[in-house]
Amino acid sequence: MNGKRYIILTVSTLSAFLSFTGCTEPAPPQIVFEPPRRTTIVPVLPLVEHRIIGTSVQGRPIMCTVLGQGQDVTLIMATIHGNEPAGTPLVQKLADYLQSKPSLLTGRKVVLLPLVNPDGMANNSRYNARSVDLNRNFAAANRQNNAQHGYTPLSEPEARAIASVIRQYSPDRIVSIHQPLTCIDYDGPAWALASHLAQHCDLPIRKLGAQPGSLGSYAGLSLRIPTITLELPRDADRYNRDSLWQHYGSALLAAVIYPQMAK
Repeated sequence: MNGKRYIILTVSTLSAFLSFTGCTEPAPPQIVFEPPRRTTIVPVLPLVEHRIIGTSVQGRPIMCTVLGQGQDVTLIMATIHGNEPAGTPLVQKLADYLQSKPSLLTGRKVVLLPLVNPDGMANNSRYNARSVDLNRNFAAANRQNNAQHGYTPLSEPEARAIASVIRQYSPDRIVSIHQPLTCIDYDGPAWALASHLAQHCDLPIRKLGAQPGSLGSYAGLSLRIPTITLELPRDADRYNRDSLWQHYGSALLAAVIYPQMAK
């Protein structure tokens, strides 16, 4: 060969050599298997916005809650007459329910006004603090200018707050909750919607006629927005909100998801 000496080490020879020199074989790499990390799925909650849209004559705030971001818009309000308060806890219950069932808000936006006449409710009066019937104060073609209806359309801050919400959100349908006539009234192109709601509660459809300067005359007839007046019984304000929900919650949900059927 070329005069160079080669040392050939087998595996067993290498082990003996390392043992002789006091060295040890390098330990094989340790492979640690970690258990898979648990993935927490956080439900996507709907967009929720609370804001003050105006104040009453006596300075009480008029609150608005907006749920969801979709293009289909439902406006639901209560207690435009202060001595008809059963709708307020019902609308508050609806807000809680929709937040617990965000899938119902897919493609939808729900605008809620739980108490639009806070002075009237505080004083147990149909009217606002200036003795004006807010449900006669809108800029409808049939309105009447007088002390009880207001000498000009939207003379009252509460009515202006409602009208501003309608302008801002351009609802596809409106439901206003009243007492005590125990029926479903409607204005504008709302017969199909009224029939739909009647399938989900024990209130019959009853056409009361467009009142001068009412929300129904303004939104339903002038703006052509399907407008429902949900007239609860006189004693409905004696129910707690869970009982109100048991009786009328399905009808409100039917309005929100219209034209689908509420379950």
